Amino acid sequence: MQFGEKLAPLAIIIGVITVSFSAILVKLSSGEPGVIAFYRMFFSACILLPFFLKGHLKEVKLLNKKDWIVTTAAGAFLAFHFILWFESLQYTSVASSTVLVTMQPLFAFAGAYFLFNEKISSRAVIAAVAAISGSILIGIGDLQVSGMALFGDILALISCAFVTGYLLFGQSVRKHLSLTTYTFIVYTISAIVLFVYVLIKGESLGPFETNEWIIFLSLAILPTLFGHSLFNWAIKWVSTTVISMAILFEPVGAAIFAYFILDETLGAEQLTGGLIILLSLGFFVLTIKRIKVS
Repeated sequence: MQFGEKLAPLAIIIGVITVSFSAILVKLSSGEPGVIAFYRMFFSACILLPFFLKGHLKEVKLLNKKDWIVTTAAGAFLAFHFILWFESLQYTSVASSTVLVTMQPLFAFAGAYFLFNEKISSRAVIAAVAAISGSILIGIGDLQVSGMALFGDILALISCAFVTGYLLFGQSVRKHLSLTTYTFIVYTISAIVLFVYVLIKGESLGPFETNEWIIFLSLAILPTLFGHSLFNWAIKWVSTTVISMAILFEPVGAAIFAYFILDETLGAEQLTGGLIILLSLGFFVLTIKRIKVS
């Protein structure tokens, strides 16, 4: 057994724990959603810059005009995914928002079905319908809390569609670029899009207290570089199905952290709806067997 193969399970566990902190950190920040998203992408790109310059700069020559268009679109979609998701956390709970964003596999295969004519089995359709039913149940529960909580749920679902678009756009380019090169370019483009968005909206880029800068940097290091980057590293030794199933534990970890750190609790509808979604997505992933990882 290779050294990397031995470490892959540990990398996945660390990845799940670190991505679970994403929504918590956003909730703890007093910054506006666009600003939080900008600094997350900006610091992520800055951390990757030395590695990109050291051994991956020449890969940029592999990009043609179409690749640049697709990569730019991917970066823009990633930017608006973060804006909408972080905005949703202003209105709804960590658990509701995170579990709805985790419905990405359904959006991914809907896109693959309509764009690439990929076939989906009847069992997968049943699982998808069950997951959607769970999201409706969460919406009903949040509507009882407040109309704004339901609005936050809708934003989370739209942000899920955007992250799916980011993944679908990046498929072709990722095939001939290394992980470092691709993520650096996409994160940089995303940071530029977010910077323009923040300027247009007139959101403040600072000054901030020290704890705010710690939150921004933590978002870049924990859920971005130590979260999804570890998933992408581990995928060399484990199947994408395993990674996708592991990511389904993100809402569970986020809900636990939210309970202890933010004193957030779950109503019966949110808890039941969340369990239905996670179980349905698990069955969906196992049925499909071929899944894109965020």
